[in-house]
Amino acid sequence: MTNKIPNSVIGAVSSVLAEHYYSHSTLNSLFMESGAPGGVPEGNCETKCSSWLRRCNDDSTVDPMQVLGQVIQKFMDLEPDDWNQKIGPGQERIRASLAKNQLTYQMNGFITLAGASPAAKSLADFFKAGDFSSIEAEFERAISQVDRDPHAAITASSAIIEALCKTYIETRQLDMPTMQTIGPLWRVVQQHLGLNIDRTLQDDQKRILQGLASIVDGIGAYRTHIGSAHGRGIEPPKIVVSEARLAVHASHTIVIFVMERWLGAMRSV
Repeated sequence: MTNKIPNSVIGAVSSVLAEHYYSHSTLNSLFMESGAPGGVPEGNCETKCSSWLRRCNDDSTVDPMQVLGQVIQKFMDLEPDDWNQKIGPGQERIRASLAKNQLTYQMNGFITLAGASPAAKSLADFFKAGDFSSIEAEFERAISQVDRDPHAAITASSAIIEALCKTYIETRQLDMPTMQTIGPLWRVVQQHLGLNIDRTLQDDQKRILQGLASIVDGIGAYRTHIGSAHGRGIEPPKIVVSEARLAVHASHTIVIFVMERWLGAMRSV
């Protein structure tokens, strides 16, 4: 699969996102959070989207398809509703443009070849299958970005936790929180995780889980501040590489803990 974003896809995505978000600050935040390189391009919302996606194609330090997937993820994963009747047609326009270029969009921001083998799965598929090796590979990819782009590494690790929580909640048929951000999602999962049956150890485990909740909130805050364009101009806040690496490794620990608990519960059924 070519790593360049086709011109027709750039055109469709730029038009749809500009009409959906119609806000420069929101689009700035979206593209920065998704790892798009450089400062904010000039022009109206549609021109800005187009310029940033083309810049991704020209920058050898980024993966254009990965950025594209993250840029369109929030919009493509929305459920069409009567309140905003443009969501469905916009999603179909993007899917049609991808299909003309033998590409397809999958949940959680994955762009793959149309008709690709089942190996091209989403994060949700990995979690449901208990595919530890694939999740490890996702974290290895995040770690590989730390030195070059610590902001993108934190964004990736935060997205993995969010995908884990959403998949866990849906699979367990729990109530999805109204705010589907990392903090509220984690709190639903945390409350459902079984504690050690030994009462002496339950209190100890509660302390650890409370600590994990603080870590999750911190990672979510990192992502928000790094991705937010409000009050900081066009450059994201500086973050030391060691701090980003700590956040990614902490995310990895949380995800593997939940997966092990989840897989153990499934095996006992």
